[in-house]
Amino acid sequence: MSSDQKTQTEAQSIDQQLFTEYAFSVDQLMELAGYSCAVAIAKCYPVEEMTKDNHAVLVCCGPGNNGGDGLVCSRHLKMFGYKPTIFYPKRPSKPLFEALYQQCEGMGMPVLSFFPSEAHLITDSYNFVVDALFGINFKAPMRPEFEPVMETLKKVESPICSIDVPSGWDIEKGNANGLQPEMLISLTAPKLCAHLFKGKHHYLGGRFVPRTLEQKYELNLPPYPGTDCVVELKDSQDDGNA
Repeated sequence: MSSDQKTQTEAQSIDQQLFTEYAFSVDQLMELAGYSCAVAIAKCYPVEEMTKDNHAVLVCCGPGNNGGDGLVCSRHLKMFGYKPTIFYPKRPSKPLFEALYQQCEGMGMPVLSFFPSEAHLITDSYNFVVDALFGINFKAPMRPEFEPVMETLKKVESPICSIDVPSGWDIEKGNANGLQPEMLISLTAPKLCAHLFKGKHHYLGGRFVPRTLEQKYELNLPPYPGTDCVVELKDSQDDGNA
């Protein structure tokens, strides 16, 4: 294991230290993470190159923090000129998630009441799909209500951009039969499963990790260019040679 790829226990510990020792709030980190995802996506799929339905994109949000990142990402994509539609079947009742949803709703984003049963309907309608269904805490088996969603997403031909961990993957072992996205945006530091990612674009987002925390966990984070909040990861960096 390279020193810059984190196990589930390490990833959870880093998050906990950000909340406690460094006094970040969940709201802060979610905003920074979601914004980073939107910026990385816009770099790879520029709005002026979108050809379907006035820059339409689909953002699939799960019930946890990964879904919250997806809602923030949706809001920023909208500000960047994309036309996000949200699929958010299991909305938590916590004030944070209710506020994020309200912000998207207030910006006029359509919300799907049900997920398209045919993959071609998604391929034909959306330029890309943002996968924000499940994050670092996912454990098999998958909830039954999400199984058809995942099976449909596997057949979608539009690019899929996964936030932090491709949905359905074990954070350490991945999932060869799971979703295989074209883009992965790792947050804070790449997770151990990232070395199994075979897509075109791998970015690191979340330029908020204090240097002291980076050193403590030997994250070996690559330098971010200029004032950018994201950095593209090359194969050498994924192997720990950044």
